[in-house]
Amino acid sequence: MRSEEEYRNALELIQIGINDSEIGRRLGIPRGTIRDWRVGQRAGSVGRTQFSSKKQEVTCFLCTNRWVDEESYAYLLGTYLGDGWIWDAPKQVYQLRISCDLRYPEIVNEIASHIVIVRGVERVGFALREGCVDVNAYWKHWPCVFPQHGPGRKHERRIELAPWQELMVTRQPRALIRGLIHSDGNRHINPITRRLPSGIRHYSYPRYMFKNASSDILTIFTNALDLLGVHWTNPYPRVISIARAHDVAFLDTFVGPKR
Repeated sequence: MRSEEEYRNALELIQIGINDSEIGRRLGIPRGTIRDWRVGQRAGSVGRTQFSSKKQEVTCFLCTNRWVDEESYAYLLGTYLGDGWIWDAPKQVYQLRISCDLRYPEIVNEIASHIVIVRGVERVGFALREGCVDVNAYWKHWPCVFPQHGPGRKHERRIELAPWQELMVTRQPRALIRGLIHSDGNRHINPITRRLPSGIRHYSYPRYMFKNASSDILTIFTNALDLLGVHWTNPYPRVISIARAHDVAFLDTFVGPKR
């Protein structure tokens, strides 16, 4: 099993165009492992234990009433609404794909682990593209699990939570918020310059921002914030900001900077 640091270092070298043999020589890792990471298989790689699941059923938890971890589902719902889509594969099998920035390997691992938990079987793929990786998994039941699936882009059609999703989000608003911010949000330092009678003052403060083209998804996000009593503003079209110090500190307890 390889460490998180080894995987990060390998991805950085892959991104700048170093070949597998040279990366393996520099890091002391077999060339085959580097190749697997490059093509997205990551056999025996970091986080492998995270991808295991005690439940090996492939049945849909909605169709069969099997147990599902609500926190994992709410997080995965957030990442799907932000950067995910479902592709209609042949033979009535669907592929869930969630696009992740390669700069944040911990988020890649977290999304993969939650897919395993929700789907109930250890089968997750990784498809590298320029600057990002698509975490993906095949399943006949993805449209059941994410009824928001439909033709066209999400911001061009109505996005509503099903009643059972609303109940789950009510119980797991933190996980949903975390998933949404990990997909289409960030925590950053906001610089401010003010002209005062005494002169120019420069200062900065941390804040969270979430941006999405769908007004429905923005509403889902703000409804979850309201459940937790987090104050938010809408400073620009398609943007939600959380800037009050105590609200930022609260989000830091379960979201934090992307990694």
